[in-house]
Amino acid sequence: MAIMRISKILVPGSNPGAPAKFSLKTSKMFLKKAKKNKSNLFIYKKTSINDLILFGINSVILDRRECTFERLIKECFDLFPEAFGFSEYPQWPDSRKLDRPLRTLRKRKLIIGDPTGAFSLTKQGRKRVAEITKILRQGKLL
Repeated sequence: MAIMRISKILVPGSNPGAPAKFSLKTSKMFLKKAKKNKSNLFIYKKTSINDLILFGINSVILDRRECTFERLIKECFDLFPEAFGFSEYPQWPDSRKLDRPLRTLRKRKLIIGDPTGAFSLTKQGRKRVAEITKILRQGKLL
């Protein structure tokens, strides 16, 4: 399931090109807890949309896939459905919620790429993902 990928993290101080370590056991425990307690799914609402997108880009990259715009929409929606779904039709992803934030992330030099190609994280972006992961862990999302 998509939520299971949420436990992948970029280990601070590790080689950014190397695959990050993740725990399947941790992700399965999170999935069980999330199903029992819906409040776990809303922890990420306190996190900015830009940070969630960075986390989504990192997740796609960790899956060793090219981070196209379409793939990023799917990944962000799978990981954070409340943040990336339509308000009236929450079962569908809203790609408009990624358009402007992606431009902002490029302007801040946290990512490179564009919707017609693929996205990747810069060195600053990888550092920010490590911080985001730490924040989400403290909120008991990971």
